[in-house]
Amino acid sequence: GQRGPARRDLLNWLDQALAENADRYNSYLFSQSEEAVLNIEVVPAQFAPDAAQVDGREVLQACFEANFQRDPRIFAIGEDVGRIGDVNQAFAGLQDKFGELRVTDTGIRECTIVGQGIGAALRGLRPITEIQYLDYLLYAIQILSDDVANLQYRTKGGQKAPLIVRTRGHRLEGIWHSGSPIQMILGAIRGIHLCVPRDMTQAAGFYNTLLRSDEPAIVIECLNGYRLKERIPSNVGEFTLPLGVPEVLREGTDVTIVTYGSMCRIVLEAARQLAETGISVEVLDVQTLLPFDLEHVITDSIRKTSRVLFTDEDVPGGATAYMMQQVLDDQDAYRHLDSAPRCLAAQAHRPPYGSDGDYFSKPNAEDVFDTVYEMMRDADPKQFATIY
Repeated sequence: GQRGPARRDLLNWLDQALAENADRYNSYLFSQSEEAVLNIEVVPAQFAPDAAQVDGREVLQACFEANFQRDPRIFAIGEDVGRIGDVNQAFAGLQDKFGELRVTDTGIRECTIVGQGIGAALRGLRPITEIQYLDYLLYAIQILSDDVANLQYRTKGGQKAPLIVRTRGHRLEGIWHSGSPIQMILGAIRGIHLCVPRDMTQAAGFYNTLLRSDEPAIVIECLNGYRLKERIPSNVGEFTLPLGVPEVLREGTDVTIVTYGSMCRIVLEAARQLAETGISVEVLDVQTLLPFDLEHVITDSIRKTSRVLFTDEDVPGGATAYMMQQVLDDQDAYRHLDSAPRCLAAQAHRPPYGSDGDYFSKPNAEDVFDTVYEMMRDADPKQFATIY
């Protein structure tokens, strides 16, 4: 019969064959060792009652110094990293303390910088390779895709290159230095973790995690955040952050906004303004795009609010579309929606120079406000009348 022993035997054979072939052909894209990123113990940041408020760059400088002291295998290379301590001073003074072999200037050749880091990582060292701006990471994208992203996969975990690529991007410095081509990077580097911290304390936590793991990663810092004040943790070189776990920055009940990086500050300001009109916004920082929301935190939020807006500084159809697919498709969050999901991205062109260039080419607080208000007006036009 259709449900007799022969059918059961066939289904059992099929399940076994699929499992064997999944192991043979689809395993080890990421590490499966005890030192895999997801196995690193989470250590919360600790702050003294009188913790100093310092420039964000100083948090990173203290983090790097502590890790250099902890592990002699760690070194950093990149344009202007050595003598001047990088263009934003996160390595300031470290060449004097640890020598030119561990904090080293390079030429303007992104592919070479990454290639040197790959070779060192393959030999057991722990390189931090700096690409001065996110826009220029694209010069090294092929070598990252070909030689790092698939290394564990094509050797079934036999070889590893736990390279950390440090860079900065998003808004601030015009057409050549304010890019946010996240989707282009996401599509090329599966097998490399992608961290998008909103501030330098979060970035330090990711570096502490990654420098204890055996996996490669890219960390994209916020270009406009180095001189914003942050409290420095007392365990600045020891606290760790988990990857793949969004953080709820503001709780709300009407709309969920999902974002990352420098957009977090903008969205929080918009949420404050929306609260004055009676709209309660929940703000989520995804923190990492690879891995993405492993605990379905975003779906839990949408279950509560029934509305969602994805926003970032990539082009339309870029990383906002990626996030939407991950949440609505992979997590089945569409089941909880009462309104159409929305995306708010940057313009399709690069940002012009100056603060007005950022304002008119990338999402600003007014754009976020208008988009959310429109969502609520569509849901209840009597309560949320047209403002202008």
